[in-house]
Amino acid sequence: MKICVIALGKIGLPLAVQFASKGHEVVGVDVNTAVVEAVNAGTEPFPGEAGLAARLAEVVGAGRLRASTDYADGVPGADAVVVVAPLFVDAQAVPDFTLMDRATDGIGAHISPGTLVCYETTLPVGTTRSRMVPAIERGSGLRAGRDFFVVFSPERVLTGRVFADLRRYPKLVGGVDEASTARGLDFYSAVLDFDSRPDLARPNGVWDMGSAEAAEMAKLAETTYRDVNIGLANQFARYADAIGIDVHRVIEASNSQPFSHIHRPGIAVGGHCIPVYPRLYLWNDPEASIVAAARAANLAMPEYAVSLLERAHGDLAGARVVVLGAAYRGGVKETAFSGVFGVVAALRERGALALVHDPMFSDSELDQLGLSPYHLGEPADAAVVQTDHADYARLGPDDLPGVKVLVDGRKVTDPRRWPGVTRRVIGAGS
Repeated sequence: MKICVIALGKIGLPLAVQFASKGHEVVGVDVNTAVVEAVNAGTEPFPGEAGLAARLAEVVGAGRLRASTDYADGVPGADAVVVVAPLFVDAQAVPDFTLMDRATDGIGAHISPGTLVCYETTLPVGTTRSRMVPAIERGSGLRAGRDFFVVFSPERVLTGRVFADLRRYPKLVGGVDEASTARGLDFYSAVLDFDSRPDLARPNGVWDMGSAEAAEMAKLAETTYRDVNIGLANQFARYADAIGIDVHRVIEASNSQPFSHIHRPGIAVGGHCIPVYPRLYLWNDPEASIVAAARAANLAMPEYAVSLLERAHGDLAGARVVVLGAAYRGGVKETAFSGVFGVVAALRERGALALVHDPMFSDSELDQLGLSPYHLGEPADAAVVQTDHADYARLGPDDLPGVKVLVDGRKVTDPRRWPGVTRRVIGAGS
């Protein structure tokens, strides 16, 4: 098959490599010329994705994957077009479809009869059918279900482990009609492999969701559920702090009950898209009060972490406070929706000098993010662990000379390494 993947980001590029590794001809389309040049050179444009460097070099070297900035290069003649363009959402839960619409218009202008179009970017329920299909029809003069086919199939992977997650989780597919669904099931069966999962209700593989709307809803449900769960854990954490008990032990005990799981509380937990998808759900269902409350609880955690630091340290005006971690998640070089920005803002509001350390970011990269770089070994008065980088488990007072208070928002530091330092863990009694 000839496959076109639109948007070669941290999900799109591994997908393109996966498809090419199954022997298919893949053209990736991306507006970023630097990304296109890196891919065509067989060089990964971003670090941190397990197995990507070697697999990318292999498929590019074999001539099965190339990249372009031109839709006219990738879309015409493609058996399948897979769309992973980003969708943004504002604080009022209003989606910004600009990039998604641009990608869809590019497809409509160049699509060939018989092509399957697969949307993988998480979308509000009904978007594939009501927005994307009409746009392709307008641009092409073709008819969905007859001349071309459309499915929604959400990505269900985490950056850093995309290839493993593609095998681990069932691939959900829902078409805008029966013919589209059939094409989608055949396509994903041909490009993916799956691990054996005896724990699932049915065999792991490509699952027919019955409609595009059901597939859209499934993705929003699983991510919104997680956000609500995190919000609950954070509410438990704040109450536990107030009465002086260790909420982590409580949650561990609760999770020992069958069919029960509560996420660990913290400044930021989950993937960088977790804050986005509940807003997409709220756009569909603005009366979802539980979802809105969880979102508010999670957004408040950076401010809460700093208030906890202030209670332990005293007045923060003029204090040198180190925020450990800019990334939203340990081992992943990505700051979208990271708690670092809320923590730094709360520190600056209190007059502290907020400094940021992250082993994955250079000083210039932190500067570009509006963050002041810190280097281990420089003087500090206090610190907040924002990211669960593995390196931070090995830190001690010698790495942060002068630090008097440490607030661990991710429960990653080793208490034995911090003698004489007031250490607070989000949700743990002192």
